[in-house]
Amino acid sequence: MSAPITEKYPNYSPGLEGVIAGISTISEIDSDRSSLQYRGYDVHDLAEQGCFEETCYLLLNKKLPTVAELAAFKKTLADEYEVPSHIYDVLRALPKTTHPMDMIRTAYSALAPFDPDYDAPSTDGDANLRKAIRIVAKAGTMVGNGHRIRMGQEPLAPRKDLGVAANFLYLVNGTEPDAKTVQVMDASLTLYAEHGFNASTFANRVTVATLSDLYSGIVTGIGTLRGPLHGGANEEAMRMILEIGEPENAQAWIDDALATKKKIMGFGHREYKKGDSRAFYLTKIAKELGIEKGNTKYGQIADILEKTMLERKNLFPNVDFPAAYAYYLLNIPIDLYTPIFVIARVSGYSAHAMEQLANNRLIRPTVIYEGDKNLEYTPIEKR
Repeated sequence: MSAPITEKYPNYSPGLEGVIAGISTISEIDSDRSSLQYRGYDVHDLAEQGCFEETCYLLLNKKLPTVAELAAFKKTLADEYEVPSHIYDVLRALPKTTHPMDMIRTAYSALAPFDPDYDAPSTDGDANLRKAIRIVAKAGTMVGNGHRIRMGQEPLAPRKDLGVAANFLYLVNGTEPDAKTVQVMDASLTLYAEHGFNASTFANRVTVATLSDLYSGIVTGIGTLRGPLHGGANEEAMRMILEIGEPENAQAWIDDALATKKKIMGFGHREYKKGDSRAFYLTKIAKELGIEKGNTKYGQIADILEKTMLERKNLFPNVDFPAAYAYYLLNIPIDLYTPIFVIARVSGYSAHAMEQLANNRLIRPTVIYEGDKNLEYTPIEKR
């Protein structure tokens, strides 16, 4: 049996695990303390006491806003909710079977040439900030109305009197959401907004490091998030919960799943040893939402799975687990869960793109070659 590849090449790290690929001031993950901070602020505090727009301002402007600054920022975002009608024409031309992640990726590609700063140099920091605000503002509109188009419905005009979370929920469901519904969605957007050098954020930085533009970085990030090893865990977690069905089925289901080594979605995270800090607050308000909606069975199922996974596998739920049943209680179709991730994460992508461009160097790692060498070329007629 051959030795592991890392013994043969001790400097090689599969998946870049443990490799320090950059220096950032945007977020810090402390795996030992199960802590996540955005620019020095605990994400739990931002989700519980602030709002998504405040988090976006922090990520893009490197500081928390004053009352006046936040009000102005919210107005700027709301003024940018609307998208050109041509974007909807593009989305209508897609097959109705198109996955919403492919729709939002396509929408951003189509949107780029309509940006007023389209021709600005990629190193123009002021133009990049303006682009970032538009990118964040239009995400919920494109996901929400993209869903309506896919369902054979007409797009709705976005509501400028609503925040990002509420406007998205309005577009999806066609009615203005209540306060608790908005609180849960808003908190989830804050918790999903940024998470260091994850695969899609790193891919976004690789793209803009070539001096490509912010939109190209966003499209790269969404394409990377599309893969099931990165995005989609909250969708699979909800399908798992629906398969269990009722609280009385949960213990037998998890016992069988563990005995047969079935993957349990929504548990464990490579970056956290003692639990995902993002999951703690979202679990609390997701269960409160269930009580308010008169549907506590998903929270009860979650309790049984969480207790069993901790006792037997020492694994805590990650943020995708409470997000799954929270979104379901909000009447959001399961295949929109990962696009909601996009609505949140484009703020983080944009912050990383601007940080990369402010102190740029082309990202170009090396590779170990293990193929054939020094072969003699044989003319095609003699092969």
